[in-house]
Amino acid sequence: MSKYTEVKRVTTHVMKAMKQDGEKISMLTAYDYSMAKIVDDAGIDIILVGDSASNVMAGHETTLPITLDQMIYHASSVVRAVKRAFVVVDLPFGSYQGDPKAALRAAIRIMKESGAHGVKLEGGEEISDSVKRILSAGIPVMGHLGLTPQSIYKFGTYVVRAKEEEEAKQLIKDAALLEKLGCFGVVLEKIPAKLATEVASNVSIPIIGIGAGGGVDGQVLVVHDLLGITKEFQPRFLRRYLDLYEDMKGAFQNYIKDVKSKDFPNEKEQY
Repeated sequence: MSKYTEVKRVTTHVMKAMKQDGEKISMLTAYDYSMAKIVDDAGIDIILVGDSASNVMAGHETTLPITLDQMIYHASSVVRAVKRAFVVVDLPFGSYQGDPKAALRAAIRIMKESGAHGVKLEGGEEISDSVKRILSAGIPVMGHLGLTPQSIYKFGTYVVRAKEEEEAKQLIKDAALLEKLGCFGVVLEKIPAKLATEVASNVSIPIIGIGAGGGVDGQVLVVHDLLGITKEFQPRFLRRYLDLYEDMKGAFQNYIKDVKSKDFPNEKEQY
């Protein structure tokens, strides 16, 4: 058993120590109180209130439509459930690109109104002023490089990023910059495993991968994908630990059948 399972509250300091000790960091998304309670109780290290809520909770095609108010709503619900995990919240599209003052205002609102422990921003050099401004207020910041879903219309596809040498070099440079600015960690999404391993070994802050191989300091998945609640999404990096879609559908069908046949409620299930 790892000494880190005894940690009462995961902090940025704890995460850095985990990297130094070679202890892998576990991270999952959550968007509501009930799910966050189970995820936290299981012993997860980091909970990401992701803008992926735009997809899995609201049914949007991309992460772009979700608003700051909606992110605060989801984050507040999660924070109320969590006792141990570090809760980090995505700054939504449009709240930090190009205007460092707006970025700081958005980050402050998330911290004050939800009680979260940090924020996550997509991008490198191009958002460095926003990162600096948020960090200057004492708010922990996590970076996100590689496939950055808020830039989907720029990329035009969700394919693996940084396969070309130029993009790979920029990614290494951006990771080093985010560390230098003071970010406590970086998510690397959908990039070649070899490159991700190189990035993780060149910086002292934790690198969390999603589709970035096993040479990084930790892993993150969307909880609905891991549980098999979503069906239409099947990337190579996803391991489904349950098939809840079919299990839940079966339970609902049994309930419908029992109501129709007057089997539910029975004598014992009424007053």
